[in-house]
Amino acid sequence: MDSTATTFGSELESAMAVSTSNGANEPAVASNGPPLDNGWSATAATDVGQAVVTDAKNYLGVPYVYGGTDPSTGLDCSALVQRAYGDLGIALPRTSQEQARVGTAVASLADARPGDLVAFGNPATHIGIFVGNGQMIVAPHTGSRVQVQDITMAPSTIRRIAATPVTGLSALVGSAWSPAIGSVSRPAALGAVSAVGAKLYASQFAAAESKYDLPSGLLSAVAQTESGFNPAAVSSAGAIGLMQLMPATANALGVDPTDPTQAIDGAARLLRGQLDKYGSIPLALAAYNAGGPAVDKYGGIPPYAETQAYVQKVLTSLGENV
Repeated sequence: MDSTATTFGSELESAMAVSTSNGANEPAVASNGPPLDNGWSATAATDVGQAVVTDAKNYLGVPYVYGGTDPSTGLDCSALVQRAYGDLGIALPRTSQEQARVGTAVASLADARPGDLVAFGNPATHIGIFVGNGQMIVAPHTGSRVQVQDITMAPSTIRRIAATPVTGLSALVGSAWSPAIGSVSRPAALGAVSAVGAKLYASQFAAAESKYDLPSGLLSAVAQTESGFNPAAVSSAGAIGLMQLMPATANALGVDPTDPTQAIDGAARLLRGQLDKYGSIPLALAAYNAGGPAVDKYGGIPPYAETQAYVQKVLTSLGENV
């Protein structure tokens, strides 16, 4: 087991004891549950375009192959764009000329957001995905590989497909995602979004579980129950991000709860410490949701309806029972 996966000091214990604004008997760490079960809301914006950028970076290093559509052998510029959006359930045309005509126009690079398409030529003969700071991720040309590179000439057109921020997962069945799931029922759409989220962060969950010697699938099950894989979630209790860490807890862990990578690592360390202390997954989950002091006080899963339901939901997702 990694040496960092040790028990936590008094600072973290103090943070874990912080109650929410709903009263002393409410959970101190996590949110109010998944979006379809209660009044969960997200006040921060979910930028679908940033998720596209994150997904596209999975293809860094793939060789450029003209006409290539298989990342195991090679991709061309428009195939990279089509695949990155397709991984998130958003269907785009195959060629750069067609892609340069979809979505809505963006006036200039100064107005561009991550995930916007930057096309070159009229009609377009080359296309990439804007990542911010004057850069794009792109499959450049024969002899090169998918890479992030500076944009050295003005694009002929910039198109916004689904990068418009939307508030919370419940809003994903709105105009921003209408080309892909606008006609799908809300529960089905949210299920599709969760499936995308699970895939998007799968490698990070697995790496953290390996690093901190956690059961396989635990972090994904926690993220699914906490936020529905929404890295911009903010619960009514004030828990933040993908893993729904309270600000005091995130501060004690030294992580930014809005950054998925940091949040996953922090949650993994937190769960490792709770497993070491309590010796079982159900009690570790109860401590994650309600705080260690509550578990200590009751000598087990606290008699909070939310916490008891939370533990069962995570274990069900994990394939276990209390």
